[in-house]
Amino acid sequence: MSRSPLIARTVPTLRRAIDNLRKRKATIALVPTMGALHDGHVSLVRLAKRRASRVVVSIFVNPTQFAPTEDFGAYPRTWKSDIAKLAAEDVDMVWHPGVEAMYPEGFATRIAPEGPALAGLEDRFRPHFFGGVATVVGKLFTQCRPDFAIFGEKDFQQLRVVTQMARDLDLGVKIIGSRTVRERDGLAMSSRNVYLSPEERQIAPTLYRAMKESARRIKAGDAIASAMAGGAGLIAAAGFTLDYFEVRHAETLGPVTSRKDGPLRILVAARLGSTRLIDNIAV
Repeated sequence: MSRSPLIARTVPTLRRAIDNLRKRKATIALVPTMGALHDGHVSLVRLAKRRASRVVVSIFVNPTQFAPTEDFGAYPRTWKSDIAKLAAEDVDMVWHPGVEAMYPEGFATRIAPEGPALAGLEDRFRPHFFGGVATVVGKLFTQCRPDFAIFGEKDFQQLRVVTQMARDLDLGVKIIGSRTVRERDGLAMSSRNVYLSPEERQIAPTLYRAMKESARRIKAGDAIASAMAGGAGLIAAAGFTLDYFEVRHAETLGPVTSRKDGPLRILVAARLGSTRLIDNIAV
């Protein structure tokens, strides 16, 4: 029978709980989320359970990573179903702070990441985003003091940014990327998929098909520019407005010109109606 996780809403409560775990020599894995949990999040929790003796899941919709034109107010919040999912997975603790706990009056410190945060992908369209992510994740790491932190590969640039930050700042946490969980038709699971109309939902898997086709052509020896142009054409023909569709070095996110430039990753961001989707695959 599943048990309800401990829910901490203030830093002192969280600190006491983490101190108690540390006194018992527990290893801790943190799964940072913004709630609206789906099977992709559940896969992160299951990976965390394999890595550590105790699992903490944070649920915090972080306002600093949303621009004024983005969907902070409308972002899905499904607290009751989120807790039910986490209880079913025997999660030990949920860290659920309010905005005032994370950003109290007078808060004046930000982390400004560079390197993979300035790769010209998400940062080109959302220049505020990675500063907000790095700051809140840095706080989560110092609050929860995890041995491991689990992030999905769907947000691949974010994974690289957080990995670099943890290394550069000697935060003592090992970042683990978890493979993207997909629907049966290939669409990457995302909390924002609920915004898609039924017609858009039928079109959305085109992103995955286009990436696979471009990857196939690159592996077959086609020129990268030609292979990527073909995939971009498929995406545009399906009705998307493309932000980017690029192949990059899988570790640095730097530009590449051939398969010989290192491990490759195809990354895409595109809008379908009012919904912006991102995805990526290895080549």
